[in-house]
Amino acid sequence: MKNQNPLQYKDVSSPVGMIRVIASDKGLAAIIWEGEDYKRTKLSVPVRDDEHPILLKTEDQLNEYFENKRKVFDIPFDLKGTEFQIKVWEALLKIPYGVTKTYGELAIILGDIKAVRAVGGALNKNPVSIIIPCHRVMGASGKLVGFAGGLENKSVLLDLEQGFTIQRLF
Repeated sequence: MKNQNPLQYKDVSSPVGMIRVIASDKGLAAIIWEGEDYKRTKLSVPVRDDEHPILLKTEDQLNEYFENKRKVFDIPFDLKGTEFQIKVWEALLKIPYGVTKTYGELAIILGDIKAVRAVGGALNKNPVSIIIPCHRVMGASGKLVGFAGGLENKSVLLDLEQGFTIQRLF
């Protein structure tokens, strides 16, 4: 009998800890950090499915990313958010691997420098960290600020993209 829950998950080991990838049959809906609850994503609680094709594809591409073999992801999304949030998340996808932007630069890209706080709020709600690269957004001073996975993990992801070797935990 087919699973009736619209969301399924798979836990994936990574250099930034255990992450939970969540998908519908339409696409990837979220990446949840170890110890994080679902409140940030506002998704229903998924059921485990270690064989879901989108989850397996996501796991493979994340592994390639962490091995420095992938710079661009090719995963379908099933994003839930406001029109503005989705616009911000789509803008994040245009920040190239290894490049960082400030919140202000992202607001300018979106056409409104005054939207800096709103951009920050949308980044905070980004359900698909790593793949939708909010870790590439820095504070105006260039410092690491605000990241659902924690600033240590943000630093690990940025170091990876700058060509530093990261320790593999799996």
